Amino acid sequence: MPDYLPFDPDPRAPATPLPPGSCDSQFHVFGPRETYPVRPGAAYEMPTATWRAARRMHEALGISRGVVVQATTYGADHAVVLDALAALGPGYRGCANAAVLVEQGDAYLAKLHEAGVRGARFSRQGLGITLSEADFDRSIRRVRELGWYVKVQPEAAGIVGQVEKFEKLGLPVVVDHMGRPGLDGGLADPSLAKLLSLLRNANFWVMLSLSEKISRQGYPWDDVLPVARACLEAAPDRCIWGSDWPHPVSVKQPPNEGDLAELLARFAPDEALRRRVLVDNPARLFGFAP
Repeated sequence: MPDYLPFDPDPRAPATPLPPGSCDSQFHVFGPRETYPVRPGAAYEMPTATWRAARRMHEALGISRGVVVQATTYGADHAVVLDALAALGPGYRGCANAAVLVEQGDAYLAKLHEAGVRGARFSRQGLGITLSEADFDRSIRRVRELGWYVKVQPEAAGIVGQVEKFEKLGLPVVVDHMGRPGLDGGLADPSLAKLLSLLRNANFWVMLSLSEKISRQGYPWDDVLPVARACLEAAPDRCIWGSDWPHPVSVKQPPNEGDLAELLARFAPDEALRRRVLVDNPARLFGFAP
């Protein structure tokens, strides 16, 4: 298993302060391994990144709400998410890995819901968790029963080839990482074009994230600006933002979260729009108080 690089240990406050009630709509928690064993066959393992370190990062940025997203590293065992939610308190929600909908029973799912889990993420195939057609159908039935949203992690080559089965669900569907478009094609990229088409539907949402990996130019990621602004223009009330801390499977040094927050200010120079992305939209999707 390759070694991946750890997060920047010194997050800094962004030059443009975030509004009160801001939400980091995707971050992960890893380890320590002796407490949270990696599942057999896991595609990757990250250096330890605890909920305490995540909270320090959020405090530095001015973030008071967040969503802990289960990594495929732990599969259907959500102990690391449950413990993080218990420690971080009512300003935090969780997003399960869809494997839990197949591998665990109703009592376990009820425990997740009670703890604050409100969605299920369907991981890209390259990370080692795939569902058969029957298991996918079963998982969607359970999402409906729980009243959760669906989260789609794009393949490395973009979302265009995987999204068909999510189009007609009628559930809230969050597309991660702006659909992970290829920037060589500009706004005509097939994955971006598909995403913008999906955003015409009132149940589709998009997360503005992963700029540091989508970019071809590198910091300060100027080539990602047109993509994010196209998403914001298409669905300003259904865009959310996530740090993706601690930046899983990074083979280059992960960015400082202060830089990512400043990039969001360039995506959305208008203060009212930033408030929608960071406060109002996630409050509506995740069930936070206004």
